[in-house]
Amino acid sequence: MRIVLAQINPILADLEGNEKKILQSIEGAKRSGASLILFPELAMVGYFPDDLLLDGVLIAEVEKRLQRIAERTEGLMAIVGLPRRSGAGAEKPLYNSAALLADGKVLGYQDKRLLPTYDVFDERRYFEPGKESPIWEYRGYRIGVTICEDLWQHGRGVAETSYSVDPLLAFPKGSIDLLVNISGSPYSFRRKERRVELFQQVAKDLSVPLLFCNQVGANDQLIFDGYSFVMNEKGERVLQGRGFVEEELCFDSKTSLCAITPPDDDGIADLYAALVLGVRDYFRKQGFSKAVLGLSGGIDSALVACIACDALGNEQVMALNLPSRYNAKEGIEDAKQQGERLGIPLSTIAIDSTLEHYLQLLSPLFQKAPSDVTAQNLQARIRGMLLMAFANQHGALLLNTGNKSEMAMGYATLYGDMAGGLAVLQDVTKEKIYRLAAYVRSRDPSLIPESVIHRMPSAELKENQVDVQELPPYTLLDQLLEAYLERGDALEQIAEELHIPLSSAQEIVARVHRNEYKRRQAPMGLRVTLKAFDRGRYVPIVQKWR
Repeated sequence: MRIVLAQINPILADLEGNEKKILQSIEGAKRSGASLILFPELAMVGYFPDDLLLDGVLIAEVEKRLQRIAERTEGLMAIVGLPRRSGAGAEKPLYNSAALLADGKVLGYQDKRLLPTYDVFDERRYFEPGKESPIWEYRGYRIGVTICEDLWQHGRGVAETSYSVDPLLAFPKGSIDLLVNISGSPYSFRRKERRVELFQQVAKDLSVPLLFCNQVGANDQLIFDGYSFVMNEKGERVLQGRGFVEEELCFDSKTSLCAITPPDDDGIADLYAALVLGVRDYFRKQGFSKAVLGLSGGIDSALVACIACDALGNEQVMALNLPSRYNAKEGIEDAKQQGERLGIPLSTIAIDSTLEHYLQLLSPLFQKAPSDVTAQNLQARIRGMLLMAFANQHGALLLNTGNKSEMAMGYATLYGDMAGGLAVLQDVTKEKIYRLAAYVRSRDPSLIPESVIHRMPSAELKENQVDVQELPPYTLLDQLLEAYLERGDALEQIAEELHIPLSSAQEIVARVHRNEYKRRQAPMGLRVTLKAFDRGRYVPIVQKWR
């Protein structure tokens, strides 16, 4: 059987555009002589539509379009992800389903049985769990169909919950010839390696070839990496799709393919590709074209400038340098040099006179001279105001350049350096920013000046200021954040592993919690770890824990 895995990039609730993609892939599969084509989870609406699923008109339109797609399946079977009504008597209004279409008809549905409701997922809010896993027969092949999470329980891949059923038990060894998994599996750092490990166990346990078709693209905070693959019954990958691009994998199930072993990597190239895709899709799917950022001569803004140029093209990127008396001349020169190397226009506006005017206006209201923090925050807010005005005038979107380490500690100014429409590095720690910058320079050393890499990080809001005066060293802070936020380790364990006093770990974590109110007012950020300061982390602002 010739099979196609259509790794497509849907837009949320763009029913017409998504239908067109599906039909184009079906027609292409027919021309190639394929008998089976797979599409990702919820391919008709994109993953994840959230409360759009509560719109009955949208669901009715999905049903109509599904019939049109079914009519175009003469000569092959298509497995397409969609939401569908659950009917009377169900607790929830919908199923998360795979429609099996063949020879012009809807043969039936496989409903997702395990519904993740943790981290970024909230499927039980909308969906009723499926209850059965029938075996589907087509052209002499017995096919088992699963949807994303349905395979993760078997491989003990879910730490946050333990489901009462394992859908794979419906497929005893020898009962099926192909196991299909259609997915909307979001990217996080080095997540694809974990996926492969789990699915290898599944393929070996059932002794059956496994076909994994994953969504690609970015929808709001979530980024989907694709990396669809085919495994043989030994759990060996015999076909591997690319990451972060739309692609159609085509193979013949009767052809014996050699096992492939993709080269090992440290995940940094994928992280960079994820950030580029996150920016590109947010702009493309929203209808934006131009981006603005503040280019300070620091490493964060230098990296965001490179990502923006790769995502949008340098002709769509503009930058402002907004120095005060505290900005090092070397940084100003580095910003100018990088703008020239990237081919983006860079305008300079000195803010000292504006700062002095603000302080004069406020001085009658103060009983004493403005504090350091007041003056520092004013500088950041002046920059934010100028950047937003520049973006408004040019019909552009302001890219925020703050990072996860700073956001964790509240080392950022509300309505100042926290301004923007999209926070590119909000889920990227400082340590990874240096690794990403090194990756960019390995491709082209001219894109980020070397002096940017070696300069001590500084907000440059007062004389001789450096971050380490007000924050723990980033090498320590980033390890602690990963252990506490992503792995959920106990503070006693973290302190022991990092060789620091427990009181130091407690103070850092207390500062993380104290600054939750700031993060609630931050722009939307791209999620690239297992626990971002955005979707998937719900912590109250007013609380006394830690």
